[in-house]
Amino acid sequence: GQKRARAMRPALLGPRIGARLVDTVVTYALVAVLGVVLVQRVTLHLQAKIDAAQASGVPQTVWLVDGTVLADAGLLLAALLAVGLVYETIPLAVWGRTLGKAIFGLTVLDARSRTRPKLGRTVLRTAMCQTSVFLLLGVFELVPCATDRKLRQSWHDRLGRTFVARQKG
Repeated sequence: GQKRARAMRPALLGPRIGARLVDTVVTYALVAVLGVVLVQRVTLHLQAKIDAAQASGVPQTVWLVDGTVLADAGLLLAALLAVGLVYETIPLAVWGRTLGKAIFGLTVLDARSRTRPKLGRTVLRTAMCQTSVFLLLGVFELVPCATDRKLRQSWHDRLGRTFVARQKG
């Protein structure tokens, strides 16, 4: 119960990285079907542009990045962020962990109360984390986690006022 939660220790970096990898793979797998459809659509669109240029018989430049390609890329990015946000925020608010954290014996707790974080906090935390991972800055998220001696909080933990604890077990 409450006494056990207060005694939980901050998780080490290795298990956190493992949990993040699992959660990232799950998120990307959930979005993969949309990704396949969008890649096929972009491929057909670009092939049609190339075929039209060749059929004209006039040498010309065919731009591979256009409004259609950018719109589909934006849709894919939005889907990754949305799925990642839902995949992490709800389980963190309900159970204090995602699939990856459960596999590695980790739980996310409110830094003050040592209880499961509220939904609003998990939304902030996850939005920061997803954005960092998405922008390929995720490795920089590990710097404060590795140097913070008290709760090993990364930037998204600080924003959400949470910390990741290892479960005794």
